[in-house]
Amino acid sequence: MPRPHLALLLAIAASIAVTSFAGDIDAYLLDVAMGIGINIILAVSLNLVNGHTGQFSLGHAGFMAVGAYLSSAVTIYLGPSFLGLDGGTIWTQGGLFAAALFAGGTCAAFAGLLIGLPSLRLKGDYLALVTLGFGEIIRVIFQNVEFLGGALGLIGMPAYTTFAWTYGCVALTIFVVGCLVNCTYGCGFRATHDDDIAAEAIGLDTVRYKIVAFVTGAFFAGIAGGLFAHFKLAIDPRGFDFTRSIEIVVMVILGGMGNTVGVILAAVLLTILPEALRPVAEYRMIIYSLLLIVLMLVRPQGLFTFRFGKIGP
Repeated sequence: MPRPHLALLLAIAASIAVTSFAGDIDAYLLDVAMGIGINIILAVSLNLVNGHTGQFSLGHAGFMAVGAYLSSAVTIYLGPSFLGLDGGTIWTQGGLFAAALFAGGTCAAFAGLLIGLPSLRLKGDYLALVTLGFGEIIRVIFQNVEFLGGALGLIGMPAYTTFAWTYGCVALTIFVVGCLVNCTYGCGFRATHDDDIAAEAIGLDTVRYKIVAFVTGAFFAGIAGGLFAHFKLAIDPRGFDFTRSIEIVVMVILGGMGNTVGVILAAVLLTILPEALRPVAEYRMIIYSLLLIVLMLVRPQGLFTFRFGKIGP
């Protein structure tokens, strides 16, 4: 068995093993660990678009919202009829959750396709504005759909997200993105990133590569949204606003554009840092913002620019 596939299976097995001891872990530490996992999925998936393909998306939180709301709708409205009056077994609940995550990710990918087809011929600031507008449109739509809770948000999701589900999805995200980037197909991503005009001149369909990256990134953002919703058990449109998208973009930039290992470390750092600053709660966000500014000035190429080889086949 190829090493990347073995690493994927080992990572999933390790996450399942840790889940069996989750009851002995402090609830606060578990909450932070789950937040780290979800942020890694978001950052790695956005890195495929912004880092490896050279686009600039500011709407990743919109795809996260699509996955969160659609997966929640599946478990809330379709779950009871699927599980029955007895609530089902752990296997049927797991099957329902897997279907809900897949449905949320697929709907997010479809949203990525809809926004990608007309807009990915744009570049730079223009694409950023389009994706920013998309994220705000998604937020406003969910804010006005009473079926999904409206402005008050949606509650009542079952607590299906566990350490195993979160870090199993983390491993799968890293594996899929690594495979895409490091295989022959990934040469198209790199060519598009370096010079899309030259890439088109030698016959590459750069728009297709952009759309593949965009849709794949949106799919995993939707998965992260589903995990988030079934861990927090309540979601609100305001939780998927422009600020959330910026947080994910900062993780990608701080980790080093196109550097998967660096982006993972940046996601860990930027999840832990606000928690570490809680003792100075009144100044927490000011200190956090100043630290980000200093890091960007000192390491504009990214804080973590080293690499540990390829992640993929």
